[in-house]
Amino acid sequence: MKVTVSVIKADVGGIGGHTRPSDELLNAVKKTVKNAGNLLIDSYIGYCGDDVHIVMTHTKGVDNKEIHQLAWNAFSEGTKVAKNEGLYGAGQDLLKDSFSGNVKGMGPGVAELEFEERPNEAFTVFAADKTEPGAFNYPFYRLFVDALSNTGLIVNQSLAKGVKFNVMDVEKGEIAELTLWEDKPVLEAALMYPGRYVVSSIYTKDNEPIVSASTDRLHNIAGTYVGKDDPICIIRTQKRFPATEEAGSAFNNPHYVSGNTRGSHHMPLMPVKLNSAASIDYCIPIVEALVFSMHNGKLVGPFDGFSTPDWDYVREIATKRALVMRSQGFIHPATLVPAELEYAEGYNAIIDILKGKMKPLDSKQNQEKKKGSYEDPD
Repeated sequence: MKVTVSVIKADVGGIGGHTRPSDELLNAVKKTVKNAGNLLIDSYIGYCGDDVHIVMTHTKGVDNKEIHQLAWNAFSEGTKVAKNEGLYGAGQDLLKDSFSGNVKGMGPGVAELEFEERPNEAFTVFAADKTEPGAFNYPFYRLFVDALSNTGLIVNQSLAKGVKFNVMDVEKGEIAELTLWEDKPVLEAALMYPGRYVVSSIYTKDNEPIVSASTDRLHNIAGTYVGKDDPICIIRTQKRFPATEEAGSAFNNPHYVSGNTRGSHHMPLMPVKLNSAASIDYCIPIVEALVFSMHNGKLVGPFDGFSTPDWDYVREIATKRALVMRSQGFIHPATLVPAELEYAEGYNAIIDILKGKMKPLDSKQNQEKKKGSYEDPD
């Protein structure tokens, strides 16, 4: 049976700031999805921080207008509640006034996979908050490229053959297909800069889909800061794909990502339990693991992948790394470089004041500066 898994997420309001959606907001989204009739086979609705995610199974294929319209309507109903309750950032991810056929480029994040369902279909949805689309680049690398992190790359014959990465340039809206193992150095060069080059999908050598991830940058769409991009992805697991445990452990070394308060800092990505609010301790970037089984499109789960005791230790590591980085205050690399700042307008206004105070060095100072630059102190 050919099934499509569509995961669409959006921030349409949070309690007292960017914390978590209200119960009434969630109920509005759930009610809209529940009233979809026969459009869906099954669905699940939850949240990560202030982002609501809708997991849907159906037979309509990817980029389907009806599916995307349903998600848009659900988020629009949630926005109405958010406005009535005075929630912060009500409707902030709905960047257009009306639905135009596909929510991509309209604010909500989208990850979708269409595939022939296996007898024991398993997949995990990873939902993140307070970070950028490229936050998944490092875990994807650990999972599909680095045998030190994943021995499945040695013992799993399918993965050992290598996979195909689709990497998007989110600044230019272009995409490149990179194939392992011949393009390994090229892939590594791209993944060095997750602010620009983002993994959008991964396939086996024979084009079986494994991964789909959201890649939209809200700053590029809106032209101004409206919140971080809070990516979401789907990873199929087991058999010829990575084991569920291998996919989960790709997140056990909390790596530094951009995001955090005002979307302008480097902080570690902390694995948290399902339906966790964003921390008001500088908004540490967070990620959840929704582990599903599926049969005939019917979902079993999610199991909370980051709920077991070992992840408490990983959370402690992330907290310590976060506090160390924030102890550096505003000095880079604690904060992002100017080109990556989400509040660039405010920063540039301050720098304009600095530029206005700048004066050229006089000729004597220039000569002394040049002399000082090249003179041997001995």
